[in-house]
Amino acid sequence: MAVHNHPQRHLGFRLSSRHRAEAVPQAADTATVTVTGAHVLAGLRLLTGFVFLWAFLDKTFGFGYATPSGKGWIDGGSPTKGFLSSVAAGPLESTFHDWAGAGWADWLFMLGLLGIGLALVSGVALRLTAVAGTAMMALMWMAEWPPAKHLSDGSLSMSTNPFADYHLIYAVVLIALAAAGAGATWGLGKVWARLPFVSRNRWLL
Repeated sequence: MAVHNHPQRHLGFRLSSRHRAEAVPQAADTATVTVTGAHVLAGLRLLTGFVFLWAFLDKTFGFGYATPSGKGWIDGGSPTKGFLSSVAAGPLESTFHDWAGAGWADWLFMLGLLGIGLALVSGVALRLTAVAGTAMMALMWMAEWPPAKHLSDGSLSMSTNPFADYHLIYAVVLIALAAAGAGATWGLGKVWARLPFVSRNRWLL
């Protein structure tokens, strides 16, 4: 009886050791994937933040890209007039025309670009940023109105997709970054989360 039991216990020990040995590289692979994913999301966060931040800077100072030199916000130009006055489709066409060039619209738009850009680059307040950014992208989506095949003057809208355009993609990216807590890598997300007023108000994460 005893002679037969010793090999069984020895065999069981070997099987357990083998399973533990196999689990080590699997755990290491999972950790590598997690770290790589965090770095990819951090890079996406920084690039997206630069998109918003650059839009603010160009519209403010007129660097000659989307905004001609001498026509920046600081020079008296309106960041919303050109875009909103050119809206030519959708149920809010006349509403956007009324908003074009309004002082309150300029300030809200520019503060939105600045706030979203800084939050993404620094990696803080990503939940609030996702809400504000999604609202902004929704309004810009309605201004361009991708479902329209023709503009109000009858000409072709040149829309390439009736629903999914880059505004929708940006909104999804913002939501994904907030959900993944992407500010913790290459950002100040961890420091921000430890602040007392943030820890008491989790929606500020």
